[in-house]
Amino acid sequence: MKIVRGCEFVLMEEQYKLEEAGWNFDNSYNRLPNSFFSRMSPNPVRDPKLVILNGSLAASLGLDLQELQSEKNVSVFAGNQFPDNASPLAQAYAGHQFGHFTMLGDGRALLIGEQITPEGVRYDIQLKGSGRTPYSRGGDGRAALGPMLREYIISEAMYALGIPTTRSLAVVTTGESIIRETYLPGAILTRVANSHIRVGTFQYASKLSTEENLKILADYTINRHFPEIGLSENRYLSLLLEVINRQAKLIAKWQLVGFIHGVMNTDNMSISGETIDYGPCAFMDTYNPATVFSSIDTRGRYAYGNQPYIASWNLARFAETLLPLLHENEEKALVLAQDAIAQFTDLYQANWLAGMRTKLGIFNVEEQDEDLVKDLLKMMEKYQADFTNTFRSLTFDRKEDLVFFGKDEFNQWAELWQARLQRQQESKEASGQLMRESNPAVIPRNHRVEEALDAAVNEGDFGVMERLLEVVSNPYAHTEKQAEYCTLPVPSDRPYRTFCGT
Repeated sequence: MKIVRGCEFVLMEEQYKLEEAGWNFDNSYNRLPNSFFSRMSPNPVRDPKLVILNGSLAASLGLDLQELQSEKNVSVFAGNQFPDNASPLAQAYAGHQFGHFTMLGDGRALLIGEQITPEGVRYDIQLKGSGRTPYSRGGDGRAALGPMLREYIISEAMYALGIPTTRSLAVVTTGESIIRETYLPGAILTRVANSHIRVGTFQYASKLSTEENLKILADYTINRHFPEIGLSENRYLSLLLEVINRQAKLIAKWQLVGFIHGVMNTDNMSISGETIDYGPCAFMDTYNPATVFSSIDTRGRYAYGNQPYIASWNLARFAETLLPLLHENEEKALVLAQDAIAQFTDLYQANWLAGMRTKLGIFNVEEQDEDLVKDLLKMMEKYQADFTNTFRSLTFDRKEDLVFFGKDEFNQWAELWQARLQRQQESKEASGQLMRESNPAVIPRNHRVEEALDAAVNEGDFGVMERLLEVVSNPYAHTEKQAEYCTLPVPSDRPYRTFCGT
């Protein structure tokens, strides 16, 4: 048993008796003050059916794949019943949505418990689309099949790309229709996360709870995610710096694969450093920093090129919540916070540039590397080049596939790039291997995702989705089978749009 320093909260590590499927729940979050959550009863659905189950994730959680497909455990995924030691709750939090502060919370999700794996690792198990909660704000608390499958596809693709993310364990249909613009098949997704503690959780504690509860939350977060800083001279400053560092790494990884989150509200920024809440997210085809897919982001606040700046803004809001804990003197606390936030830009830039070097096969550091990268990106934007396929073509020396092949500016850039590679000790073969490991052959392209969702939702055909998942589960394999998934969508006069269905 561990005791969190500075409060009476404890994390229980005794092993509970395993159920047949391997559910092994603890419930540390519900030992926080009651203001952080609302305990919930089941919101049963009519006729749950399992449509997809993540076997590899289930095994890593210590769960039995065959037992998970039983009627009893399908009922667990549907929220009709819960395993022993489950303690379902909806979490309270707040957040800035498109810059405006509001009270929020799990409006259609339940944290049913924390699975303790055989290795002793703790993961949140959350049902998304499980029904109304006190935070539903007039909504029905349910979700449609399409958006739940969308989160499954994108989150698993992100995991395969090596990007920290929540993951998807299962999707069940509910046997009920939900009303949006029309009647849609209902579904519930089981989401797995290191935790669901958000910047918005701290904003809630700071603005709508007490300083004592804020401290309890901070201590809990340190104990759960950053135990190594527990004895730091200023543990709350260390917490801030750790979160800044993780977010700098995360956002850089997004940018390196052309991922656009779509709704980077503060309640969608995870303290653990995972990508969370896949709503109107998508991957960029044509490189353009102004790319926006979300139908509600009419002013481009969360455009691809803005993501690092929004991350810094969100982290500043997080730092504000910690001010009472950083120092008893308000002015000194503010200076500590400002100095910490000021580090984000350099950290992000270092991570992004390091990643770009690997995408170009560069091992060491030279001052002009950033100019080399930016000149390539300028060409890509000018000639409307596909982000993923440009780096793929460079990786396999298929320059004739590039839209700017033969242009004088590309010839000049390529000459500088080759000269740069020759100035490092590593061989051409080593550079090629580095590029293959850094440039995915495939991403879950938007038209392929829509194709899979259409087949599943409208035709009951999950084969298209299964084939897509198989391809994106090993994005750096560069196999012939993946080639057809590298093709671009048919040109359209209508821009691709995503919606906040999740």
